[in-house]
Amino acid sequence: MKILLIGSGAREHALARKIMESSSTVSLLCYGSSINPGIAPLVSHYIPGEMSDIMGMVQCAQNHEVDMVVVGPEAPLASGIADELHKHGIACIGPSSDLAQIETSKAFGRDFVQAIAAQYVPRYRHFQAQDPEALAFLESLGQDFVLKADGLCGGKGVKISGEQLHSHQQALDDPICQEPFVIEEKCTGVEFSLISFCDGAHAKHMPIIHDHKRLLEDDQGPNTGGMGTISDHDHHLPFIDPDMLQQAQALNELVMKSLSEKCAKPYCGFLYGGFMQSTKGLKLIEYNARLGDPEGINLLALLETDIVAIFEAMIAGRLDQQEVVFKKQASVCKYIVPSSYPGVLDCDPLIDISAIERPERLYFGSVDMQGDQLRMKGSRAIAVLATGDTLCEAALRAEETCELVQGSVCYRKDIGSESLLQKRAETLITKVTT
Repeated sequence: MKILLIGSGAREHALARKIMESSSTVSLLCYGSSINPGIAPLVSHYIPGEMSDIMGMVQCAQNHEVDMVVVGPEAPLASGIADELHKHGIACIGPSSDLAQIETSKAFGRDFVQAIAAQYVPRYRHFQAQDPEALAFLESLGQDFVLKADGLCGGKGVKISGEQLHSHQQALDDPICQEPFVIEEKCTGVEFSLISFCDGAHAKHMPIIHDHKRLLEDDQGPNTGGMGTISDHDHHLPFIDPDMLQQAQALNELVMKSLSEKCAKPYCGFLYGGFMQSTKGLKLIEYNARLGDPEGINLLALLETDIVAIFEAMIAGRLDQQEVVFKKQASVCKYIVPSSYPGVLDCDPLIDISAIERPERLYFGSVDMQGDQLRMKGSRAIAVLATGDTLCEAALRAEETCELVQGSVCYRKDIGSESLLQKRAETLITKVTT
């Protein structure tokens, strides 16, 4: 079997490893915008190309006569890679562009879920650029609002009152409002992520994940693409109500089926729901149409079932007949980033991992191999993943690995710590009772 993997980040490194663990005889190819030093040894062909070159990806799939394509990033999905592959009779793990609007258009995503499950959607409205009616809606929300660009912005299209925005006028003057945008109510609570394998009619849910967006320990500093993620041994989280998880699972299934009906085609791929256990019950933060990063690193490390078999079941529409099993272990993922992150790279880009004896814990992101030297490119460089019987045990193992990385880097030491877990629980109790 020939499989083409689209993308070249840490998420795709995790996918490549899991695909190559398959009991099937697999020849893996990668089409990526950069050469990932972790993916390169795993593939038979590495084809460089831009994530915007949809026909280049399709031609690559045709030239190599691949059996399926697995799409990592959101940009190719938005541009219609699945649509073009289907036209040429090539199976794709990743939804078509109309289905992917659940992520690629905030307005579409909000309107869609509002129509089928309004109780989970915060108050919101979407506007065209510089719409004069936006001020009135902001005033109705007071100081609790979130500003979102309607389209994809590489994780930089969300700004929150009290953090990046400190007045209604500052919000309206923000570059986000110079294009179509969404304003919504700011909810308070604790966030979690639920990602599901989907075939359009059936879903198999993964363990829930908690992300840490803030750069610095104790949830200080600017928001980032995600400094690390945790999952617990029982596939729940100690600070999330089990009823909230059941509601999230039911909503993922409802969204998948409703999208498939609306677009008259099956949603085949990953469906990623970002949720908040809030003072007003479960609230939807956003939907993504692909595997998360770093969430996918945790989840694929725990997946025991052959992922190629899961992909085949998804493509055939028989996911309900495919067992999907995850290890009963906790996992902690921590991102190593340049010391200047999330700003422009202004430090020595060299990063040394030679002291690490467990390279299987490393997943390469924004790095390049130049000769025998590993260099950071400015974004999240290396994800470190460890598992254990408890979260604290997994966190200790991840920390031991992180300490061995040398260079002008930083990471969060507190991810998975007992003190931070307790803070999550106490924060939620305080917010609910007040």
